[in-house]
Amino acid sequence: QVQLVESGGGLVQAGGSLRLSCTASGSIFSIMAWYRQAPGKQRELVASITSDGSPKTNYADSVKGRFAISRDNAKNTVYLQMNSLKPEDTAVYYCYARNLYYLDFWGQGTQVTVSS
Repeated sequence: QVQLVESGGGLVQAGGSLRLSCTASGSIFSIMAWYRQAPGKQRELVASITSDGSPKTNYADSVKGRFAISRDNAKNTVYLQMNSLKPEDTAVYYCYARNLYYLDFWGQGTQVTVSS
């Protein structure tokens, strides 16, 4: 059974930092990522990372230079370091993983709230 367990969300003031973690189990995952969904908006990709020897990362333009995604393959864990947070970063953040059979899995979501 595949599980994605997220942690690290919370309330922070603008300009602050948070680190999200997501530990996956039950399969081998080729891609892991973070998405977010703000109230009334569509879910959007925040950042993604591959699992090969030279991991490739991809970021939404809105978070480039502020967020950093990383991965510990031995622990099947992906991290999202979020710095210089802005009120517009407020959303539910979801962990995503795709396994070697191209099946997609989602975490339950963790709330990130940035106060101005």
